[in-house]
Amino acid sequence: MISRIGDERVGTRVPGMADWSRIVCVVDDDETIRDVLASVFGSEGLAVESFEDGSRFLAFDFDEPPACVLLDVLMPGKSGLDVLKELNARGAAAPVIMISGSADIPMAVEAIRHGALDFIEKPFDPQTIVRRVREVLGASGARAEARARSGRADQVVGAETLTPREREVLLLIARGQSNKEAGRALGISPRTIEVHRARLMEKLGAKNAADLVRIIMSGSESR
Repeated sequence: MISRIGDERVGTRVPGMADWSRIVCVVDDDETIRDVLASVFGSEGLAVESFEDGSRFLAFDFDEPPACVLLDVLMPGKSGLDVLKELNARGAAAPVIMISGSADIPMAVEAIRHGALDFIEKPFDPQTIVRRVREVLGASGARAEARARSGRADQVVGAETLTPREREVLLLIARGQSNKEAGRALGISPRTIEVHRARLMEKLGAKNAADLVRIIMSGSESR
């Protein structure tokens, strides 16, 4: 059943007395993505509560934290990062995975620093998100992953293969600096930073910019 306020779709309502530990919240202004994820998670035995914007999600009265929140970065009104920061301010316990069609390293770093467990780029394979959500189900698993993310950039597996300059670039990326900012700090061009970043991704086994950030922030290899 769809809960509505006036003619506006608010979310796919879950029956009362629901087991929120098996409910995934999808917050995305793209109705197609909401419907696809609801279908995929439904086939996996997980219910979905969908929201078309951050304000409706924040206004929802949860009985207990959901299993996981999939939060789009760019939405009308409150951005995904705004919502993430508000969740932190409230002390919300639900693990959050950010999704975005325009991810960059500074954005991914900011999201992870504000508590996001992962940052997945669009277009994505729905099964990849299902697998990731299953990995973070349960508060104890989420807390363990958050603790693991406290590792420093120089503790990344594979860091011993990096040149001194690549280590410098790695540390600046970990601080959320853009190519331009990192280039200015090191006295080299943004294009040269891009070259170093490409080599870092190759050496550390990162598939894309968001994956590189996950490796840096977790201090472990990408899976």
